[in-house]
Amino acid sequence: MRIEKCWFCSSSIFPGHGMQFVRNDAKIFRFCRSKCHKNFKMKRNPRKVKWTKAYRMLHGKDMVQDNTFEFERKRNRPERSDRIKMGHTLKAILLIDKVRNVRKMGHPIKRFSKNETKAREWDNKEYTESNHLLRVAKPLDAKKIRISAQPKSEENRAMEE
Repeated sequence: MRIEKCWFCSSSIFPGHGMQFVRNDAKIFRFCRSKCHKNFKMKRNPRKVKWTKAYRMLHGKDMVQDNTFEFERKRNRPERSDRIKMGHTLKAILLIDKVRNVRKMGHPIKRFSKNETKAREWDNKEYTESNHLLRVAKPLDAKKIRISAQPKSEENRAMEE
């Protein structure tokens, strides 16, 4: 039982699912669903279609460089089976899965922290460039403004009454 990868979206294809397209030069393309097959026939580039794994990796949405992905690669070398070695392999797979999940949980935090620093840098740059547009309030001179603190004279009071 072999789990294949979709040529277009890189999702897993389990036995009995998906479809294959064999080109004239005997190159085999496997697709997980008709959506991927139709996009392939329309000659769309998976790196430009937003929902594919290739787009997400190219634009930094998913983890790309991680040592745990090396275990997922397909190897075509036949190996002799050994029960002890198989048991160690299964234990290692569980451990690798835990490590991968921990790294996946931390990936969005790293992504968003980069955006925060970029936004902060952009704000600082905008502030320095448009500093001349901000009006700074000048301190008031005491000489120019006269405040009369004297009471009104008696003449003015008599006229007001």
